[in-house]
Amino acid sequence: MSAVKLTPENREALKHVSTATLTTALFKRGLRNVYIQGAQPLNPAAARMVGEAYTIRYIPAREDLDHIGVFADPEHPQRKSVEEIPPGHIMVIDGQRDRSAATGGSILMTRLKVRGAAGLVTDSGLRDTPELRHMDFPLYAACASAPTNLTKHHAVDLNVPVGCGGVPVFPGDIIVGDGEGVVVIPAEIANEIAVEATAMTIFEDWVEEQVRGGRTIRGLYPPNEATRAEFNAWKAANHK
Repeated sequence: MSAVKLTPENREALKHVSTATLTTALFKRGLRNVYIQGAQPLNPAAARMVGEAYTIRYIPAREDLDHIGVFADPEHPQRKSVEEIPPGHIMVIDGQRDRSAATGGSILMTRLKVRGAAGLVTDSGLRDTPELRHMDFPLYAACASAPTNLTKHHAVDLNVPVGCGGVPVFPGDIIVGDGEGVVVIPAEIANEIAVEATAMTIFEDWVEEQVRGGRTIRGLYPPNEATRAEFNAWKAANHK
């Protein structure tokens, strides 16, 4: 886990920038594979999701090991994870991109919320989605899937590097979710990205206002020298 900590100010800032803007900011740093493919918000009305990654890794299930009795073991990684995830962290599940089974359901999601987790993302399914779609808790999944995780998933590791939706996720990476999806920010640069993305958002909001007023994007987006001067003057007057 990275020794670099996300500041409270930048944690709040990341709640106000889009995942689209974040992917562009990260692309400028040479990072192309940061958007978790297939993970969509179950409840778009839930709050934005920002927090450190706490990971769980699954491998394919094996019938002699993955039976209903394993859930009685308090050390079972799936059960253990919801009792040990630190407050403010986001559970990131490597579900092998297998959409044919769930990686959790309403009871475990409720426990995560009560314990102060900041959300969950899986590249597999979640069950009990009629209830989860109304939960005021950020949940991102590839699909609704009723079968228990034991039919396809064997939980093996907690808080290790995983792949989720084709993206590498290391414990402590900063996870940001909005209505479009989920982005993974390497922890070491998360504070810098928060500042850059905030500045990009202010500029892009200004550009969109100009375009709505009928202005051409030529020389505006990307800006030429005259546009930069115009924007900087506007920013100085409106963002103290």
